[in-house]
Formats: sequence, structure tokens, C-alpha cells
Amino acid sequence: MPTTLAEKTCTPCRGGVPPLDHAKAEALLAEAPDWSLMDEARRIERGFRFGNFREAAEFVRQIGELAEAEGHHPDIAFGWGYATVSLQTKKIRGLHENDVIMATKIDRIFSRSRGLPAGRM
Repeated sequence: MPTTLAEKTCTPCRGGVPPLDHAKAEALLAEAPDWSLMDEARRIERGFRFGNFREAAEFVRQIGELAEAEGHHPDIAFGWGYATVSLQTKKIRGLHENDVIMATKIDRIFSRSRGLPAGRM
């Protein structure tokens, strides 16, 4: 049984499920502390910095592979030296546990790309 959100797999969201309330979203974000609640706790977002365009593009490519494997797709903006990732479950127009699962997995990708242990960015 998974002990952290990063060890879980996203589950299909069928809609009709209420989004996380602010308190529950904050509690789950304890496992992804570098992410910020946005839009009255309807989405989460994090910015990432890189040394050049190639590193940012590679990071985005890895997120794309993760998104396809998990069946949960973030919104990503990137350019020279940066990437901004936003997560929301569109079927419920708010946050679901899947969003925070993805955030913790994206944090792990970033940690590996920077040579840092997970959670130390």
C-alpha cells in the first residue's frame, strides 16, 4: 500500500465528484510544499528554473511522458530557463487528489534533473 502521494497512481475522475475544499487541498499539499494554491484553491501551480532552454524542454518532455502514463495532463508554459506547471482536474473544475499526486511526481522529476534528493529544491 502506498505511503506517500508520489507512490500512488492517478485514478480516472468521472466527474460529479466534488473538488477538494481549501483545507483538504492544503493538507495534501504538505507533500508538495513548493506548489501554490491558486484561483480560490481550484488549481495548483509551481514555477521551475533551469540553466538554459534545453534543460527546460527536457523537463517538459519528461512531464509529458508522466502525464501520458498517469492519464492526467497538466498545463505547462516554458521558455528559456523556466517552466510553469499548473494542475487542475478539468472534469470537476477544481482540485482532486490526482493533481497533488502529479505534483509530487513532477517534483521528483525536477529533483532528479537537478541532482537533488526529492523534496530539496
